Amino acid sequence: MPTNSIEQPLAMSAAAPKSPTAGRLLSLDALRGFDMFWILGGDALVHALRGMSDNAWISVLDRQMDHCDWAGFHFYDLIFPLFVFIAGVSSVFSLTKTIEKEGRTVAVRRVLRRGLLLILFGIICYGGVCGNWSDVRLLGVLQRIGIAYMCAGLLFCFLRVRGLAVACAILLLGYWLLMSFTPIRDIHLNKGEFERLAIERGTSDPRRIFAETTATVTGRFEPGYNLSDHVDFQYLPCRKYFGYCDPEGLLSTLPAIGTCLLGVLAGLLLRNQTWSDRRKLAWLLGAGVTCVAMGWLWGLQFPVVKKIWTSSFVLVAGGWSAILLSVFYWMIEMRHWKRWAVPFTWIGMNAITAYLAVDGELINFHDLAERLFGGPVARLLDAHVMTGLGGVVVAMGSLAVVLTFVWYLHRKQIFLRV
Repeated sequence: MPTNSIEQPLAMSAAAPKSPTAGRLLSLDALRGFDMFWILGGDALVHALRGMSDNAWISVLDRQMDHCDWAGFHFYDLIFPLFVFIAGVSSVFSLTKTIEKEGRTVAVRRVLRRGLLLILFGIICYGGVCGNWSDVRLLGVLQRIGIAYMCAGLLFCFLRVRGLAVACAILLLGYWLLMSFTPIRDIHLNKGEFERLAIERGTSDPRRIFAETTATVTGRFEPGYNLSDHVDFQYLPCRKYFGYCDPEGLLSTLPAIGTCLLGVLAGLLLRNQTWSDRRKLAWLLGAGVTCVAMGWLWGLQFPVVKKIWTSSFVLVAGGWSAILLSVFYWMIEMRHWKRWAVPFTWIGMNAITAYLAVDGELINFHDLAERLFGGPVARLLDAHVMTGLGGVVVAMGSLAVVLTFVWYLHRKQIFLRV
């Protein structure tokens, strides 16, 4: 079974004498690979299919392959929190083994090292080795995974199940209280608002305009008009993804730790050796459905918004993560249907490698597929077979290149482990 790529020391190994996946749950790595599949080109294939057909089902799926503009929940909004959730699940198995064999101190050191390495990778990936520091994005996807894993892993090393559940509840409720009742300046962080106020106040400096705004409001959750975005504007240095704020910002990292803790709780459930697989499955599925329902109910007051990682979003995403985990666990661990998941397993074994290759632009799989299958080939298919088929072939070619890449790493037993 594949190793959790965010749980092992950084190393490159070839022809390892012992499989790095020994003693692991194959379903976790297959689910991680399924999650990464959409980032690596699955989404592009769906968009290409939409360009070739107006089929109602394809149209629905196509809409799910984009993030919601703000409030709401699409399948694509699940990809990031699902990865954080799986990190929590996997940490239960790896850290328990480390604590039993080498002690808590060693486990704590490993958690800190792995978390800090992910943060470092994230900074490098987002401009940390080129350009000015003002152009570097200090917080991003990898940094959030690293921080969430590190905090949840440390809590796991010192707390029992009840303590972990309480910590998760405190994070979600505390974030809701802060976002709902902390006064913020009555100003929207967007270019149009600053341009309007610049005329009124005689200055074009956004920070000065922000500082001179004295009126306050509470309980606002609109884009650029909420506590999380305002905290980023005031205190997050260097480059921010949205200019004035960041979807992986400072304050919204707190509930992301809660997402990882939900994964830890799911991992403890799966590792319970006194329960049957059927009982584990029932509890995992039931907990997932309950979390989804509670999240949407909470969303009536605290909207489900990924870009500020609201507490209601944590419950909805965590619930769907648990449901997907239960499906994969049933198919792979209980029914032993494994062959269909092999490509996902290849990806799951090198999830961080694949992410760095694509998001870090180390390898441009799409451009390579465009050279092989695009241009005159795509135009020929569009003109003489079916409009849009060329784009589908390019998307499929890109996925084929990605799968060949991770297959090769798997075959040669090469794993980038963090």
